[in-house]
Amino acid sequence: MKHRIVVLGAGYAGAYVAGTLARRLSPADTEITVVNAEPDFVQRLRLHQLAAGRAIEAPQLTDVFAGTGIRLRLASVTAVEPERQVVAVADADGGGELRYDTLLYALGSRVTAHGVPGVTEHAFDVAGRPSALRLRERLDSLSRRGEGGSVLVVGDGLTGIETATEIAESRPGLSVTLVARGALGAQLSLGARSHLRQACGRLGITVLEHTEAEAVEAARVLFTDGTALASDATVWTAGFAVSPIAAAGGLEVTENGRIVVDRTMRSVSHPNVYAAGDSAYAVGDNGRPLPMSCASAGYTGMQATAAIVGRLTGRKIANTRLEYLGNHISLGRRDGILQMVDDEGQAKPKYLGGRKAARIKTGILKMSLWTTSHPTFGLPKRKRPLAAAPSASAETAVA
Repeated sequence: MKHRIVVLGAGYAGAYVAGTLARRLSPADTEITVVNAEPDFVQRLRLHQLAAGRAIEAPQLTDVFAGTGIRLRLASVTAVEPERQVVAVADADGGGELRYDTLLYALGSRVTAHGVPGVTEHAFDVAGRPSALRLRERLDSLSRRGEGGSVLVVGDGLTGIETATEIAESRPGLSVTLVARGALGAQLSLGARSHLRQACGRLGITVLEHTEAEAVEAARVLFTDGTALASDATVWTAGFAVSPIAAAGGLEVTENGRIVVDRTMRSVSHPNVYAAGDSAYAVGDNGRPLPMSCASAGYTGMQATAAIVGRLTGRKIANTRLEYLGNHISLGRRDGILQMVDDEGQAKPKYLGGRKAARIKTGILKMSLWTTSHPTFGLPKRKRPLAAAPSASAETAVA
């Protein structure tokens, strides 16, 4: 019987791991299935651009995995039962169960309200393609009115900064306000903070610092200092969280639900489960937990791949790099910030800003898309015939 590998999620981490495993493992000995709720690859790093109105590529996963031998199951993951080595899924046909011998958990993260009332009901976000398109429709509606409109971006992390600057540049008729819980760009060096402030000023963005949201309503946001601000579109970027599925399944997780893994991305509680991307709580080479980011998805994905291949082939498992070098922030289309960090995760004094930083960020986005669109890195299709998707009866049968 073939060794069954199931990959949950086809984001930056999941798509990379699945494709690389297909390239490095024999199809005669292994069967790889990828489970993903969306039919296309979502460039999460560019969802703020999609929301602002830009055309963003979304390769169909059937095309991405064509010729690799990878089986694609379009379904939502509803449960993981590591004791039974089963994943429960739901789809248009009702769903079923997938059995695995090795599981790669890469379901990523989603926006969280942090207990603030009204976020779920009234706020927009750019954590997923459907929600980004929903925000885009709202911005289109405001632009069509010809009377302007107010957009309030709550949260000054990287997502909040990129969202506010992209909307302000792409929709100059709208009034954009960025709400920062502390000082704007507190994670950046002094020079980079100054560059960020200049960019906000150039784009006409109003910045509210040391301001915390207390509640979100349909047409305004209330703050903890008793003030309120009108908003035609409130964009919530003030936090992300992982799915509770891993915790519910009995895997050892952190307080916020991330799977605790060893140096090889293997679950410390269930040895046939691996995690990568935002779902993994991995300690980097500097002794600090890797942050949720695309870069971390790449490093944890490479390490998980090396570990799975090594253990299935009996080869020595190589330790790939686990590091976080810095942040690449886009400030619209023609400006950006490249901020490197030290081993303690603190911003280094020097930074790169302007068009060159923007070009570097564009290159990173293109590279990320290419590696996902070519998951086996050019392996001839004739060597990996496309496997037909298993029937529901085959998936639910007890091995």
